[in-house]
Amino acid sequence: MNADGPATARRIGLTDVVRALPGLARHTPQIARGALDLLTLRPTTRESIGHVFATRAARHPDRPFLVFEGRRYTYGEANAWVNRYASVLAGRGVEAGDVVGILATNRPETLLAALATVKLGAIAGMLNHNQRGEVLAHSQRVLGSRVLVVGAECRAALDSAGEPVGAVLDLADLDALARAADPAEPPRCAAVTAGSTAFYIFTSGTTGLPKASAMSHGRWLKGMAGLGRLAAHLGPHDTLYCCLPLYHNNALTVSLSTVLAGGATLALGRSFSASRFWDEVVAADATAFCYIGELCRYLLNQPPRPTDRAHTVRLAIGNGLRPEIWAEFTERFGVEKIMEFYGSSEGNLAFVNAFNLEGTAGLCPMPFAVVDYEPGTGRPRRDARGRVRRVRTGEVGLLLTKVTDHSPFDGYTDRDASERRLVRDVFRRGDTWFDTGDLVRSQGWFHIAFVDRLGDTFRWKGENVATTEVEGVLASHPDVEQAVVYGVTVPDTEGRAGMAAVKLRSGAEVDGPALARHLVDRLPPYAVPLFLRVVDEVEQTATFKSRKVKLRDEGYHTTDPLYVLAGRERGYVPAYPEYPDEVAAGKILI
Repeated sequence: MNADGPATARRIGLTDVVRALPGLARHTPQIARGALDLLTLRPTTRESIGHVFATRAARHPDRPFLVFEGRRYTYGEANAWVNRYASVLAGRGVEAGDVVGILATNRPETLLAALATVKLGAIAGMLNHNQRGEVLAHSQRVLGSRVLVVGAECRAALDSAGEPVGAVLDLADLDALARAADPAEPPRCAAVTAGSTAFYIFTSGTTGLPKASAMSHGRWLKGMAGLGRLAAHLGPHDTLYCCLPLYHNNALTVSLSTVLAGGATLALGRSFSASRFWDEVVAADATAFCYIGELCRYLLNQPPRPTDRAHTVRLAIGNGLRPEIWAEFTERFGVEKIMEFYGSSEGNLAFVNAFNLEGTAGLCPMPFAVVDYEPGTGRPRRDARGRVRRVRTGEVGLLLTKVTDHSPFDGYTDRDASERRLVRDVFRRGDTWFDTGDLVRSQGWFHIAFVDRLGDTFRWKGENVATTEVEGVLASHPDVEQAVVYGVTVPDTEGRAGMAAVKLRSGAEVDGPALARHLVDRLPPYAVPLFLRVVDEVEQTATFKSRKVKLRDEGYHTTDPLYVLAGRERGYVPAYPEYPDEVAAGKILI
């Protein structure tokens, strides 16, 4: 999208920052502690997730830690159970550096098993419980677990994948054996360093088989410092509700670390339901919740209910809240603070909206660069000297984050895949940067706004089209419930033409002229989709990421109802055979 695109043109100025400072004054001790942790934590530091949890439990054993469907665990009770689980796993041969695979849905035992694993200096491999067959078999092979902990609800999924990798231990058996196990702290916990790996988190696999990214204790602890202490400022009387899956970093890292940073309570939801969400938030007496952007859109799509504002939530923390629904979301549900952040499972830095500004993914105090890039390859564009140019404030570019001793790149289990994400000699000989693969807008004052994933962006009429922005405009139309945008090849044309797969709201029909006007009024002409496919469902991952590959491969050859843009006035009309030739001949004017 161009630098003047309607959804992301906001720039951050000194006035924005100064205006936010008085509200942060009372949190100065937490902010100072967070900044100190970010600056001083080293890979060799003897600090770990397990040690942080044990310390919280020792200081406040009677404070509520975990709530799930009426069950409550204090910090002291939960820590004792974690230690018992760790004792059982150690008895099964789990040692430092081993992998314990965990295949279970959201419930207390799943989280306790993960914490027990990292207390041993082992690695919790968080398997996606929605996977089946060869995909799940592949994920197991990647982990190579010594022990595979499986919930009864995931037995059928495991059976579909063939012979399991590792000694299988039912989660119910682990829990039963733990009742007689030692509740003392595992001796190994004190020796775990920040540089060692805590979790393997799998990518969603939207474009192929999933990859396992490594989350070190140090990066997790920096997440706690940056998200929890610098920005969220939860306290002992706060409860954060999270219904996102524990195999996802928004639950395991963002939610858990933010809770532990303030000694707060985690209310764990079994799964996300748009119709039940606010009822569960109210039942948990939550003051905060964790989101993914599409979760917010699904909530807005629900009919108004009394519970929309019957809650006590003051903070929402997450990523992917689109600028075009930001104000509508906060106004309808009365959420005072949106702590949007930017980060990825494999990335070495994160950005956080510490100043509660609308339409930004926040700032990062560590070195990063938004740079010019080659649209064809997605790689940074180099000049005659082989160096890379930063874009100006307000422009869109490729986000690179510097790899240093303070912010190392943990990588994937696949070394070749890790190396492909690194860019060297960017601004000077010998420097190393992580290529996020994401396009962002440089907003000024160390802030960025997410624009699109580079693999989703396509080029048409000599311009780059950011699919997420087009999806946002489509989804803001009252007849559209969900939308996925991608580029398709049209014979005898350069680049890819825009195509959208949309799910209409119940009872709605395609109003071609009205929908076209809605898009033309809000998008540059080159970004308006030429093809419109009406689908019954938009296939997604468990974390609401659209699976675009199949749609992109099918192009406009589909048996679903298909419409094409016949021009600004006629709008979308039923597709006809001659349309691609008309596009190639330049007859379709917008």
